[in-house]
Amino acid sequence: MTTTWPPNFPVVGEGCNLMAEWVRKMSGGRMEITVYGGGELIPALEGFDAVSNGAVEMNHGAAYYWSGKLPASPFFTAVPFGMNAQQMGAWMISGGGLELWQQLYEPYDLLPFMCGNTGIQMGGWFNKDVNTLDDLKGLKMRIPGLGGKVFAKAGGTPMLVSGGEIYTNLERGVIDATEWIGPYHDYKMGFHQVAKNYYYPGWHETGPVLELMVNKTKFQELPEDLQEIIRTAAYRLNRWMSAEFDAKNGAYLQKIKEETAVSIKAFPGEVLQGLRSATQEVLVELIESDSFSKKVYDNYQSFRKQISGWMDIGEKEYYSNLG
Repeated sequence: MTTTWPPNFPVVGEGCNLMAEWVRKMSGGRMEITVYGGGELIPALEGFDAVSNGAVEMNHGAAYYWSGKLPASPFFTAVPFGMNAQQMGAWMISGGGLELWQQLYEPYDLLPFMCGNTGIQMGGWFNKDVNTLDDLKGLKMRIPGLGGKVFAKAGGTPMLVSGGEIYTNLERGVIDATEWIGPYHDYKMGFHQVAKNYYYPGWHETGPVLELMVNKTKFQELPEDLQEIIRTAAYRLNRWMSAEFDAKNGAYLQKIKEETAVSIKAFPGEVLQGLRSATQEVLVELIESDSFSKKVYDNYQSFRKQISGWMDIGEKEYYSNLG
């Protein structure tokens, strides 16, 4: 298994190591998975091709990394202002999302599995105040994927910066802002030492699904019980990662509040509304230029409308009345 994460990276890299151990135990030692962090065996973002051509059997990462090849792939990770982690899981398992994902990967001899979710992320670290939509204009921010396209549509300047370079670039003013993940990883990266404002919510990644992709031919050559062991381990890791992110983020948000002088702020409503409008423009451009994206978008939106009706009188109503 290759990954897009640095070796033993907290939660996601650690989780891949756990999955390998679970598979070894469940198979009675009949299957061994060797995990390589990004750059150890292949460059971090070359997992798609490596698994597709059979150079390695599996890769852990996120589908939106492959948007250059497959414009529809971000739907299977996160769409700005999209569904949360719970809703994404329901769409994947019970709403047709996984079947569409499999169709997208089929021509590349790949089989995708849900294999983790960060939950909603933070909006990012900023060295400038964001009070109006105009404050984003010209702002240099490390933000990838559809979120980056939306940020550009709103007048910002999205930049692609590798994880290992973010701290230095933020410290030196090469970038004015960055998104990463959430309080746990952000604290570990030390962003509180080089940025003064920590904004929420993470409008760009509201419930991002992480993926395990497996070479389909090699998977189908396995005995049926080993195939089911991989499926089961992937689902177990999917749940473990979600729990670990939530637990760690709660603890480290408190550390940031208690140990730093960082201002934790909500994006103003005007800014979120502007970004939401920009998101719609980006999505329209995407579905007009790619027929499979249109197919996925229609299914995604239909399911979202259906599940939101239930969520609105269930969890949303409950939380909005807690006071």
